Amino acid sequence: MTRVLEYGRRASDGAAENLVIFLHGYGADGNDLLGLADPLAPHMPGTVFVAPNAPERCGMNPMGYQWFPIPWIDGSSEEQAQAGMARAVDDLNAFLDTVMAEEGIAAARTVLVGFSQGTMMSLHVAPRRAQPVAGVVGFSGRLMAPESLADEVVVRPPVLLIHGDQDDVVPVQSLPQAAEALQKAGWDEVYAHIMKGTAHGIAPDGLSVALAFMRDKLGMG
Repeated sequence: MTRVLEYGRRASDGAAENLVIFLHGYGADGNDLLGLADPLAPHMPGTVFVAPNAPERCGMNPMGYQWFPIPWIDGSSEEQAQAGMARAVDDLNAFLDTVMAEEGIAAARTVLVGFSQGTMMSLHVAPRRAQPVAGVVGFSGRLMAPESLADEVVVRPPVLLIHGDQDDVVPVQSLPQAAEALQKAGWDEVYAHIMKGTAHGIAPDGLSVALAFMRDKLGMG
């Protein structure tokens, strides 16, 4: 049985035509990324921004949430982490189906934007859904289970990977590793941007590149 994810919502001016779904990182919550709607909305008219809380309270930060446990941070086992991620994948898929239906916006007009663990979820879920989203933006994350991607891929939405070159939480090498795995699995559109002098976070230049990517994939010129 899937868990219902609580979420925040903001909308830019104009009729709702596009959907941006933010997926936060380990120990944070939906509000952590929903604030990005403020600088993005003026450049993305007709866009609804939503940001769910991950399904579990974070073991290391009870004020925040996690998509799944992380063994080297919280002492969980690899089995617990894998089981937690599998369950969170089901939860996220159910959430995506629900929010798209409620907003009346198709997958082709939807972009997933993940940060860290939210990127891991985005890159795992999007290729395995029946309908491709317009694009996936992955900040400071990695591709989980790259060895299984080629066998399990259903659709290949455009992907933009963004990472800080001073990231001491998720190494910047995770970006080329993910890009290589995606390309080996048949992706034609994989883009990358390195944020210079940036640690585990989102710098203005990274957000600008993400905005340009989203506008392009949503046909905003």
